[in-house]
Order: sequence, then C-alpha cells, then structure tokens
Amino acid sequence: MRLSNRKKTSVYSFINSLLAMFLIGGVGAFILEEYKFDVLGKESLLLIIVPVFIIILFYISGRQVFEYDSDGEALHFRNRNIIPFLQKPLSDEFPKYKLLKFEIINLFIIKRLYITISSKNSGSTILKYEISYLTRKEVDDLRFSLHKVVKTNNEKKS
Repeated sequence: MRLSNRKKTSVYSFINSLLAMFLIGGVGAFILEEYKFDVLGKESLLLIIVPVFIIILFYISGRQVFEYDSDGEALHFRNRNIIPFLQKPLSDEFPKYKLLKFEIINLFIIKRLYITISSKNSGSTILKYEISYLTRKEVDDLRFSLHKVVKTNNEKKS
C-alpha cells in the first residue's frame, strides 16, 4: 500500500506564504500604529502576536509531507517539511519482519506515529513520524496497513 500527501505540497506552500505575508502586514500595521496613528494603544501588539502564534501552530504540528510505502518486502517511511532548511527530512526503510508494534498518538492538532522495530544492537528502536497533515481516512488506512503487517509478523513467530 502506498500513502502520500505529497500532492498537497503546493497548498502547504501557499499557506506558508500567506502566513509570512500576514506577519509582514502585521509588523507594518504595528509600525504605522505606533508611530503614525496611535489608535489601538497596547492592543497594537496583537498585530504581531496573532500572526506569530499562528505560524508557531503551523510549524509545531510537524513536518507537512508524509509518504508511506509497504509494497514488496520492505516498509518505507518519508517525512519532510516544505521548507527544507527548517528540519532534517526523515527517511527510513526496513524489512517488514522487523516491525514489532506501532502507536498513533492524536493530541488536538498534533498526530504522531511511533514505530517500534527490532534491532540487533539495542533490541528495539522507536522511530517517530509526524502525521498531523494526514486526513482521518489516510490515518485509518495507515493504521490498517501497519496492523496487517504486525499481525502477519506475530503469526510467523507462533
């Protein structure tokens, strides 16, 4: 099964540009308010605080692009940000038989996928992916696919 929200990259880039313009407009309005108009008083700080808060929410939600491929004998996960220099992109590929368990955490606007794989050195390793920008259907499909792999692995061990 293949799952990807790469087609939405242009939407995320547009939102990012819109937020940047919103911040620049807020800073410009703040400067004009402070030095020219002086109508809002202390509330003029909201012209900067609100855009900064929205930008922080956008980036705290995690990497925007998530790709998953379970075709063949390996699982391949890729997770990257639309702005390459903000966070290092994640890319992991490992055989299906190494998958021990997975967990999807859903907290308000933040969704995370934790994958536990078997490792020769430490016994097991936990890999973390940010899936906040996946739709509910995509998360359900991902859960179904990973559950099928875990179930197959448990049957082979028995």
